[in-house]
Amino acid sequence: MAKYLLLKHYRGAPAAVNDVPMDQWTPEEVSAHLKYMDDFAKRLERDGEYVGGVALSPEGSFVRYDGEGRPPVTDGPFAETKDLIAGWMVIDVDSYERAVELAGELSAAPGAGGKPIHEWLELRPFLADHADTTE
Repeated sequence: MAKYLLLKHYRGAPAAVNDVPMDQWTPEEVSAHLKYMDDFAKRLERDGEYVGGVALSPEGSFVRYDGEGRPPVTDGPFAETKDLIAGWMVIDVDSYERAVELAGELSAAPGAGGKPIHEWLELRPFLADHADTTE
């Protein structure tokens, strides 16, 4: 088994095949999208492939060490940016191919008009499990 991070990016500007930004979806479309994500996670949990996941708030801050013990904090990221990390899911699967299969399925979550959004998901192996991946 190898753990993978599925990193979900929200794109404020149209970038997916279904190019309606999420902030323009109806409440029903948002609910359908969230239900799809929840059902997907529940199925993986039942199958023993789900480790954890969470949706992230669009508000945040950037922090870095400044060398003097006072880390500067700046606003951002902002939901208006072109690319924002919207959430993540960790899966524990038998192979890289299975991780790709699940990422592809998650990419088909419904969006505007109930059509699949075909969003890009970042698929990253955990470093400790990296030797188990294939290219």
